[in-house]
Amino acid sequence: MSEWRGGISVFIEQDNGELERASLEVLTRAGELGRKFNEEVLGILLGHEVNNLVRESSRYGADKLVIVDHPDLRHYNSDAYTEVMAYLINKYRPRYLLLPATRNSRDLAGRLAVRFRTCLSAHVIMVDIDGKDGKLVTAVPGFGGNIVATVICTGGGKPEMATVSPGTYEARSSDKEATVIMESVPEDLIRRRKIELVEKKTSPMPDLSRAEKVVVAGGLGTGGGDLELIKEFANLIGAAVGVTRPLADMGIMPRDYQIGTTGVSLRAKTVFVFGASGAPHFVYGIRDCGTIVAVNTDREAPIFENCDYCAVADLFDVLKALIRELRGGGK
Repeated sequence: MSEWRGGISVFIEQDNGELERASLEVLTRAGELGRKFNEEVLGILLGHEVNNLVRESSRYGADKLVIVDHPDLRHYNSDAYTEVMAYLINKYRPRYLLLPATRNSRDLAGRLAVRFRTCLSAHVIMVDIDGKDGKLVTAVPGFGGNIVATVICTGGGKPEMATVSPGTYEARSSDKEATVIMESVPEDLIRRRKIELVEKKTSPMPDLSRAEKVVVAGGLGTGGGDLELIKEFANLIGAAVGVTRPLADMGIMPRDYQIGTTGVSLRAKTVFVFGASGAPHFVYGIRDCGTIVAVNTDREAPIFENCDYCAVADLFDVLKALIRELRGGGK
């Protein structure tokens, strides 16, 4: 087996021709690290008929883009993607591998970490490289998100891996275009899969990780998860809906809609926060937003120290009044 060549590889996630924007955030950060530490950045995109995605992702910091185009890679498949990625890792031998901390990429990262017996920092909110020994350095939220632990890969396994929380970094394009490499892999790698896609459903709710304009967030103050009015208000203003960690833990909404250090970090222009106390791990998730409006019955709630407009009021009364006004009902 050849030595690890170095460099930073980034898994660029797509599904059915739709690019996961969190991948571009990670790619942008990899580009920054590549320039700083003189490391080549390699983007890896698996899919089918992805020419438009190649053009879109070629300007986000990668030096090279490796493309594997195959009909059976149109949708994410744990078996097929793991085999193809393992093949490419063995071929290109990168020292670092970064992935977005999305549902599919987290699944892939865990499988690859076991396959290569290497370290994996999951759901990190910072990724860097140690200038002395070149080890991957990440920051990981502790239990509940109230503390942040610095993690350094010391086991010696390669590639050193991390999944990066969506919204941690900003996706920024540049004038530089990556060199595209169309890669062929042995057909039997893809055919080994034991998992078949039977049915695929898309949530009717807007994708929280892609929300750039308005987000409406609910916390335990909603009566433990009564989101009916929040969803109605969000629908009227064209906003995405998110929740605090306790509501996600209760299964009120899927984990993909959790805001905070262990969920999604937002970059929306406006955020309405209803019934969230303002725990540090939640506030971290809205730190980069434009205008924050909070409603809570507790005038001492920490959220009021982290918002632009605050209302000490019953959130249900406020929501009913807003909905009535939006529907043209007046008083």
